[in-house]
Amino acid sequence: MKERWLLMYDYNELSGNCNCPSGSFSYTIKSGDTLYLLAKRYNTTVEAIKKLNPGINPNNLQIGQKICIPGSTTPTPPPPPTRCPSGSFAYTIKSGDTLYLLAIRYNTTVEAIMRLNPGIDPMNLQIGQVICIPSSTPPPTRCPSGTFEYTIKAGDTLFELANRFNTTVQAIMAVNPGIDPNNLRVGQVICIPEVTPPPTRCPSGTFEYTIRAGDTLFELANRFNTTVQAIMAVNPGIDPSNLRVGQVICIPEVTPPPMRCPMGTFEYTIRAGDTLFELAMRFNTTVQAIMAVNPGIDPSNLRVGQVICIPEVTPPPTRCPMGTFEYTIRAGDTLFGLANRFNTTVQAIMAVNPGIDPNNLRVGQIICIPEVTPPPMRCPMGTFEYTIRAGDTLFGLANRFNTTAQAIMAVNPGIDPNNLRVGQIICIPEVTPPPTRCPSGSFEYTVRAGDTLYELAKRFNTTVEAIMSINMGLDPCNLKIGQVICIPKAMPPECDGMYYVVRAGDTLYSIANMFNVSLADLMAANPGVDPNNLRVGQMLCIPKPKC
Repeated sequence: MKERWLLMYDYNELSGNCNCPSGSFSYTIKSGDTLYLLAKRYNTTVEAIKKLNPGINPNNLQIGQKICIPGSTTPTPPPPPTRCPSGSFAYTIKSGDTLYLLAIRYNTTVEAIMRLNPGIDPMNLQIGQVICIPSSTPPPTRCPSGTFEYTIKAGDTLFELANRFNTTVQAIMAVNPGIDPNNLRVGQVICIPEVTPPPTRCPSGTFEYTIRAGDTLFELANRFNTTVQAIMAVNPGIDPSNLRVGQVICIPEVTPPPMRCPMGTFEYTIRAGDTLFELAMRFNTTVQAIMAVNPGIDPSNLRVGQVICIPEVTPPPTRCPMGTFEYTIRAGDTLFGLANRFNTTVQAIMAVNPGIDPNNLRVGQIICIPEVTPPPMRCPMGTFEYTIRAGDTLFGLANRFNTTAQAIMAVNPGIDPNNLRVGQIICIPEVTPPPTRCPSGSFEYTVRAGDTLYELAKRFNTTVEAIMSINMGLDPCNLKIGQVICIPKAMPPECDGMYYVVRAGDTLYSIANMFNVSLADLMAANPGVDPNNLRVGQMLCIPKPKC
């Protein structure tokens, strides 16, 4: 019912006529709207919308502002619904969803969900994304009529949910018998009472507004170009000192005055922190030019919401010679930094920018940067090019690419190992890895700085003796960085659930809470585990939570 009401509201907003020319329709700006989103929704372009609305500021759309949209009032049809194969059903991702939580909720596994959805990124689920869930039929909705399901997220409380969905804590508890308001679990599904929105109660010439956190009547009056008195007049009985989040009030609609800015200028609405000096820099003009088209303006008393005129500046034709490109100076830029970034020199930049002051670069200043044609590949067969980064040394590169400093110097004659330059291109010998030399039931591991056999045994759930038994002649007191050794594979316990690798700081209690299982069930699934001596890297079995 809520969705149907919202759609009707949207249609009524769109169907109004706000003196829009033929072939367009009126639209009232809502929270979250941008010209880009509107162009996408109504199958048009940002440029077409701006052409229909001269003087519109795309960076300062006001809620309640009426604009014209080219075309019909029919938005681009939504994509066809996702078709899921037999034995699965379509599910729409909601805020807080993870594949792990969905697997638990629908009694399946993360792996089964990923097989049904090839290419899905489990670390980047998008709200509104439709995926397939393995199941013969989706589980029946367990919330009674007049309520909807909600999945608990981190930080949720019943009080906060009651405020968010315009209901009460008591009403939520009534439709969730047995719920513990002091122990809400992330991933827990509860029922929320649906509140039927009241019919529109705002008189003609006003619009409804829902109070958000931080709203005041003074701030709302400034935002919508009205007064506190006018807002109170259309909301009899309102307490300006006690606005409630979710409270619906009426805001007087203000008919915008006709365009008052002369040709060659555009309207701008003053925001908090604006100054004429900053506006002049932002729009590539001068304080004097702004004051000239705004007679009587007080530069020391700009008011938030005040509308002023800004001179439009026609950008000069491209002034950079052939073989260079334009660059706009940003905060923190120096000629030295630009020379390094674009693989040129300070002298070359100054040569194509006569008169430039390297000690006084201005934010927004446009300069020319010489284009550098990359040299042809200069690395011999069996090597590859590498660009030096900050902190690189030949020793570090040799370790990283499994070679030696001597081998790198041999393919880079004349290189100075004590003076590697950021951006310098050198050749690195390609090393063909030797064939796998580790026996069955083990895997190769390359020793890193700080590794010891004791630490590796703990990390991979094995013993120092087991590692040494498959690495004949290994000196445990002299492990070398880059040395390749064999590590026995630890056999995880049989598990009717999922595996979890112990991390630093984990306890059996914290792991049980993390996966919503009892401590007793967790210990039963991992016989022989010492709860007082969990090892980082140790593999545990997480049983399925009991319903």
